[in-house]
Parts: sequence; structure tokens; C-alpha cells
Amino acid sequence: MSTAVLAACQALRSDIFPHGFRPEWISLDNQHATLTLPFAAKSAAFELLQQLRSDYPQFNDLHWSVRIDVEALPAKTATVPQGSSAPHVKNVIAIASGKGGVGKSAVTLNLALALKAQGARVGILDGDIYGPSLPTMFGNHTEKLTFTPNRKMLPVNCWGIEGNSLGYLVDTEAAAIWRGPMASRAIEQLLFDTQWSKLDYLLIDLPPGTGDIQLTLSQKFPLTAAVVVTTPQNIALADAQKGIAMFNKVDVPVVGLLENMSYYECTECGHQAHIFGSQGGDDLAAKYQVPVIGHWPLTTALRESLDEGIPLSQSQPEHPLLAIMATTAQQLAANAWELLTELPTE
Repeated sequence: MSTAVLAACQALRSDIFPHGFRPEWISLDNQHATLTLPFAAKSAAFELLQQLRSDYPQFNDLHWSVRIDVEALPAKTATVPQGSSAPHVKNVIAIASGKGGVGKSAVTLNLALALKAQGARVGILDGDIYGPSLPTMFGNHTEKLTFTPNRKMLPVNCWGIEGNSLGYLVDTEAAAIWRGPMASRAIEQLLFDTQWSKLDYLLIDLPPGTGDIQLTLSQKFPLTAAVVVTTPQNIALADAQKGIAMFNKVDVPVVGLLENMSYYECTECGHQAHIFGSQGGDDLAAKYQVPVIGHWPLTTALRESLDEGIPLSQSQPEHPLLAIMATTAQQLAANAWELLTELPTE
């Protein structure tokens, strides 16, 4: 029976699992089966298990459990400052945009929450020195950091997500006048001098743009991969193109392009209006052979949740946008794993 089960699991297909469940992920013990995933995608796995029960009723007596054991993927070697240490993080994912105003910080927070919901341990580094937004989105902008006896910063913890931001250390007005080298050094300290837990994913909300700060961080940080956020507007797409080119230059794989504010859906009739244009993200992704991991709509509920410091998953847990975010987060995790993992030839 075990051979038949493994063959059936490999035959399953979805966007998240284009090769099905690999045999090494599955252990069988009598009528109990354990599926251990190397990336965060519990929801997509359960959907395929439902398909398994439908397509292979002879296996319906099997009782499945799904575990997440995220693999540490190859990453760029970090330039660790003297007296600091590299974080104990399996995967460091940069969330970038060519220009500001595309919702990159909102995307970062909600991707982190969605990855956590899939069973991962997640943190956020707010790298936007000139406009730190994590304290506002966490709803704890008055909180200050605490330090260990050896002067390591302890990250804040909100909604089960670890985070650190310059906004917890200094007034944002003071940060806004810093020169480039000062800003770069501050971001390095936030990464290397924070006592992060053993995280599966640390998402870095990079500053907008592709200037010296972004290029320096892309070269010095132990990045596993990057995601580029854009809107369908031509001006945003032109800058997103520069972001992709920057990561290509420093050998950081771009595992996804996310088109934010892709459309507005009327809450009364369901009509979708493409306020900022359409197909722009798809065309850019095709040009650079980068996978599109989501089209997120322009949603009032999301804006309100960020302003109030209460995630949409907490304030409106049944909101349809959460399903879109969950799919995007799982696709990000799957793309990173598949791109950077040498799969056996089928």
C-alpha cells in the first residue's frame, strides 16, 4: 500500500505543488501518514489531500497530519559587521519596490502574517529608515526596544510576528535627515544586532528605490531571494524593472512579482475597475521571466486595518482578500524552495 500511496501523492498537481508531494516528505505508520513540507504551504497541501481522497477513495482510511519544517535555502554570504553575528534565520527575503507608494510595507506585513498562518516562524525587519512604518502597522508606535546584557536588541512581538524598526529607537523626524552611509549602517545594526529567534523567514521591507542604500544592502545582507512589488501603472512598472535589474546584478533571485492595487472591486455589484491600468505586472514578469505571485486589489478594509494597527486577519478574518494573500504567501515560499533546491529529475 505504501508504494501506491507515494505514487498517488506524486501524481497530484497544483500551482503550489507542480510536482506533487515528493516521497521523502511522507512517512507512513499503519493508518497514519505524516506529510512534512520544506516550505510554508499548509493550506495548499490540505487542498491536495482532499483531491487525493476524491481521486483515490481506497486511501480514505489514512489519517493525515501536516507538519512544516522549512529548509534553510542557499543565500548570499553576509558581510557581518565586527562585533555582530549573522541572524539564526533560515531564509531572508527582501521585499522591494522601484518606487514608493505601491504598498510595499503593507504587502510585507500581510505576507508575514500569511506565512505564519501556514505554520512558519516569521519576522519583519523594517528597513525603510526614512519612513519606518512597522510600529504604526503593529499598532505599538509608542513601544521602545529592550536590550540584552550584551547590548543585543530584543525584537518586539506582535500578532505572533517578530519585528524591529528604527521607529522603536528614534523619532522618525531624526531619521529623515540622515545621509546614505548613516542609513545603511542603521539598517545593518537592525539586522545583525537584533536577537532574532530561529525564524523560518525574515522579511526585509527595503526602502523604495534602487540607489546606493538598496544596492549596498542587497550586496551585504544574507539574502535568499527577493520579491518586487509594483502597481499596474507605467511609471511604477518602469521603476520595478530597475528593481529586478538591481537584484539580477547582485545575483539575488527574484522569486516573485506582486502586482498591488491591481483593481478595485465594487462591494455592491462586484464589478472590477482597473483604476491604474491592467496587465502591466504580467507583461513585466514575462519580459524578465519572473513568476507573478499575486494580484492584490485596492481594498478599503486593508487600508483601515493598517491605519488602526489591527491586521485584517484579526479584524475581518473572513475577508476574501485573506485567501488571495494566503495563496501569494504559499506561492512565494514554494517558488523560493523550488528555485533554490535541486529537484531530482522525474
